[in-house]
Amino acid sequence: MTRRRMIYEGKAKILYEGPEPGTLVQYFKDDATAFNAEKKAVLDGKGVLNNRISEFMMTRLAGVGIPNHFIKRLNMREQLIKKVEIIPLEVIVRNVAAGTMSKRLGVEEGTQLPRAIVEFCLKNDELGDPLVSEEHIAAFNWASPQEMDELIALSLRVNDFMSGLFAGVGIKLVDFKLEFGRHFENDVQRTILADEISPDSCRLWDLETNEKLDKDRFRRDLGGVTEAYAEVARRLGIIKESAQGAEIVSFNGAPK
Repeated sequence: MTRRRMIYEGKAKILYEGPEPGTLVQYFKDDATAFNAEKKAVLDGKGVLNNRISEFMMTRLAGVGIPNHFIKRLNMREQLIKKVEIIPLEVIVRNVAAGTMSKRLGVEEGTQLPRAIVEFCLKNDELGDPLVSEEHIAAFNWASPQEMDELIALSLRVNDFMSGLFAGVGIKLVDFKLEFGRHFENDVQRTILADEISPDSCRLWDLETNEKLDKDRFRRDLGGVTEAYAEVARRLGIIKESAQGAEIVSFNGAPK
């Protein structure tokens, strides 16, 4: 397709004007960043893997009634998505203590939490995406009370579905980040899932060994980042092994 006007460039993705009103093209870069972009690298093939994994997850979530912005994959790096007004919050769902939670609270990483914990961060790179409370969100009107109810309910539904899906392929869903947007259609506003779901936005550990299969491999200089992402894709059935090496496949098993 013809490259269109760039709307926004983030750390890992670029948004372009879509071919039809109300649509955007989301392009997945190979760029990797951590610690609010203080650490940077280019990891060959990461964008292709994240595009396919996010397509897989968004398609499966839509299949169980969770509305999201994904329309279709255009090629190896681009998706056609619905244009939304992003709610300026990151919703973090935690099943196991890890990362900043362990540092903030002094809880040993790997500790199973008694229930899923939902946290909110303000989307603001200059401030380092600070943790905020529901009272902050209400006071500054970043989201309405109805939207907050929807964000929590949808996030927990995503957690239930993804926890089971990953457990079925030997992966523990430790925690993940979601973003949501306001989608307007025929004067009706809906809150829908946006952004991406990939090893960039999830902590994924091998169920038996706790080996990290996510962006922590980049954050912590463990190496093998794209190999870990490819392993997630392989377990989900997006990649199959052949005599010539790994092949990315479509969901019906045909090489793509």
